[in-house]
Amino acid sequence: MNDPLLADETPSGVAPSGEPASIKLFLSGDVMTGRGVDQILQHPSDPQLHESWMDSAQGYVRLAERENGPIPRKVAWDYIWGDALADLQAARPDARIVNLETSITRSDDWQPKGINYRMNPANVPCLTAASLDCCGLANNHVLDWGEAGLLETLAALEEAAVR
Repeated sequence: MNDPLLADETPSGVAPSGEPASIKLFLSGDVMTGRGVDQILQHPSDPQLHESWMDSAQGYVRLAERENGPIPRKVAWDYIWGDALADLQAARPDARIVNLETSITRSDDWQPKGINYRMNPANVPCLTAASLDCCGLANNHVLDWGEAGLLETLAALEEAAVR
């Protein structure tokens, strides 16, 4: 660089030390906040399921309780993350990205596919409790509740400033 005003600038992708810049990512697959998880949050969805083996999301809560003991209801937003939040805080990732394996919707336009996941939009603070930056939606549940469910999911995430 011949311009002395630019002498201290560092090329993109290079740290001031001259080493390659790096970022720390938290990546998680299949974060599923529907079914029983949604039922223990502060604003549970209608628990009716359209599955051949279970007709109520409350059934999944009962199964979990049978294995693990009583599970509280109307839990704090961070409850579902357990010890992971302290680990995330300690790791200080530059970006937190998950695959959200559920729709965020009140839509009743369920698609006849055997398993339909949804979480009440009023429960989105359970996602922001983990300071998520981005939720991937490229999965087999993004259209569980039709186009209306997808559009409501996108709107809920946008309102929560989660990409």
